[in-house]
Amino acid sequence: MSDEQQNQANAEAPIFRLQKMYIKDLSFENPNAPEIFLGKQPEPKVEMNLAVKNKKLKDDHFEVSLAITATVTNGNDEAQTLFISEIEHAGVFLLKNIPEEHLPMVLGVDCPTMLLPFTRQIISQVSIDGGFIPFLIEPMNFLAMFENAKKQQAEKAN
Repeated sequence: MSDEQQNQANAEAPIFRLQKMYIKDLSFENPNAPEIFLGKQPEPKVEMNLAVKNKKLKDDHFEVSLAITATVTNGNDEAQTLFISEIEHAGVFLLKNIPEEHLPMVLGVDCPTMLLPFTRQIISQVSIDGGFIPFLIEPMNFLAMFENAKKQQAEKAN
């Protein structure tokens, strides 16, 4: 292969790269402190919402963000709130020479999969700093979530 052919092949090769990660929004509420720390704490109950967002920036750059809200209660019948944590953690990704038909999966599966470990660490540290044990978000199967969303859209269209 000539140098010119090699350069052309390299220029057309797909590029998938995380350029930058950042926190867009972070909130931690501890509404019942310090009283909540005085009694014995039963097994906590967690209600969590997750949204994956993306938008095209300039050139071949995209912003992908994970928006997570977790409300943790004491699990009693009275359901006292232990804490509420909200985060929007984002990254700028360079997606060059990726076929258009593959972009939704890259943006909805691959990018959030790269972000989640860092998002989990931030939320865990914030819960510790709030006076609680580490709050560890379970690993997530973004591929299954992506396929479910696609299936639901297809069902709505029919």
